[in-house]
Amino acid sequence: MLICSILELSVDMAAGQMGLKASGRQHPLLPLVSLVLLIMFPVSAVHGLPIEGGAGEESWTDFWLMRLLFNVLGYASVVVPASIVIYYVRKTGYLEKGGHGCLYSTVKACVSGLDEVKQSLEVGGAKPLEPEKTTFQRGIRLAFCVVGLQASYLTWGVLQERIMAHEYGKDENSPGEKFTNSQFLVFMNRILAFMAALLIMSSTKQPPHTAPLYRYSYCSLSNIMSSWCQYEALKFVTFPTQVMAKASKVIPVMLMGKCVSGKSHEYYEYVTAAMISIGVSMFLLAQTDSNKGSTVTTVSGVLILIGYMLFDSFTSNWQAELYSQYKMSSIQMMFGVNLFSCIFTSWSLIEQGGFSEGLDFMSKYSLFMLHVSLLSLCSATGQLFIFYTISQFGAVIFTLIMTTRQALAILLSCVIYGHPVTAVGIIGVLVVFFALFLKVYARNKKSKAKAKQASSDGGSTGKV
Repeated sequence: MLICSILELSVDMAAGQMGLKASGRQHPLLPLVSLVLLIMFPVSAVHGLPIEGGAGEESWTDFWLMRLLFNVLGYASVVVPASIVIYYVRKTGYLEKGGHGCLYSTVKACVSGLDEVKQSLEVGGAKPLEPEKTTFQRGIRLAFCVVGLQASYLTWGVLQERIMAHEYGKDENSPGEKFTNSQFLVFMNRILAFMAALLIMSSTKQPPHTAPLYRYSYCSLSNIMSSWCQYEALKFVTFPTQVMAKASKVIPVMLMGKCVSGKSHEYYEYVTAAMISIGVSMFLLAQTDSNKGSTVTTVSGVLILIGYMLFDSFTSNWQAELYSQYKMSSIQMMFGVNLFSCIFTSWSLIEQGGFSEGLDFMSKYSLFMLHVSLLSLCSATGQLFIFYTISQFGAVIFTLIMTTRQALAILLSCVIYGHPVTAVGIIGVLVVFFALFLKVYARNKKSKAKAKQASSDGGSTGKV
C-alpha cells in the first residue's frame, strides 16, 4: 500500500492537471497500478519465490516482489517531484505570464505543449489533410508492418529467452551464472531506441509537435512495467505459458481501449479476437514439451503475467489515444516514450546500484554483451514498426499481428528443429487464419455498407 499512497499523493498534488484531459480526472495509471499491486501483495506474501528457485541462501531483496517495490519507489522519486512542479506551474499561472528563453520554452513544452501550433491548426489547417488511402495501399502498408514486426520480434524473442535462461561462463570447472537484473535489460533496450529516434528526428522533417511532453510518461511507465514483468516472468513460468498469456491479451486490449478512450468495438471483433486467442492457445498447448517440466509454473509467475497483460494493454491504447488527439509522427512518439523510459529506469538503477551490476556482468562475459547489443538492436527496430503500426491501424490491429507472431514463432521452431506438429496444433492454426479471414471479410462488408449508405444519403439530399 506504500506505493499506492505515493502515487495517489502525486496525483492529488496535481489534482485535475494530469488527467487524460484537463478536466479533473485522476491519474490514468493509478487505478491500474493499484489493481496490480492489490492482487500481487497479499498472494505473494505466501507464494513469493527467490530468483534462483530456492538454491542456497537468498537475501530478502532477491524476492521478485521486493525488486518490484524498489523499482516502483525509484519511479515514484521521479513522478512525485515532477507532479509538484507541474502543479506549481499551473497554480501560479507561470505560463500565462509569458516569457522567453530556454527555461520558459522547456517548461511550456513539458507542461502545456505548443499552444501556438494548436491554434493554427484550428483556424487554418496548417497541416494539410492527407488523401484517403485505397484498400490496396492500406494492404501494402499492413503487409510492411507485419513483416517488420515479425522479423524484429521473432529474433528478439529468441534472444530474450537465451539471455534469461543461459548460464554464462559455464564449463567443466565452473557452474556459470545467470543475469537477473531485468530492469537493466529494459534500460539497454530503451536507450538505443531513444538514440535512434533522436537521430531520425534530427535528420528528417517532422510535423509540428503539439503534445505536452508529460503525457508520454503514462505509456512510458506502463511500458517499462510490462517489459519488466515479461522478463521477470521467465524466471517462474514455462515459455509456452508466457506465450499463451501474450496470445490471450487481444480482448484485454479491446476492453482497456474502452476504459482509456471510450472506444467501442463491433461484436464480430470480439468474436474473432476470442477465436484467435483460442486458436493460438491450442497450437501452443500442442507444442508443450514434457521434457521442460522442470520449469514449474508458479503462483508468482501467474501474478506477474497478469501485471504484464494489464500494463501492456494500457500502453498501446494510450499511445493510440495520443495519436488521435495530437497527430504526432511515429518517430515523435518513439522519442517521447523512450525519453521517459530512460529517465525512469536510469534513476531507479542508480538508486539500486543496478548499473554497476549490469556493466560488471557485461565486462565479465563478452557473450552477454553481444546478446544484449543484438537484443537492443532488435528492440529499437521493432519499436519503429510498433509506433508506425499503431499510428496507422490502431492498437487492436497491432495486437492481432503480435498475437499471430506467437504461433508463427512456435511454427518456425518446429520447421527448424523438427518438432512434430500434432492434429490439435494444426486445428489451432486453421482457427487463427479463419478468424483473420472472417475479420477482414466483416470489416470490408461493413465499409461497403457505410459507403452505400453515404451515397444514398447524398443522392436524396441532392434531390431535395
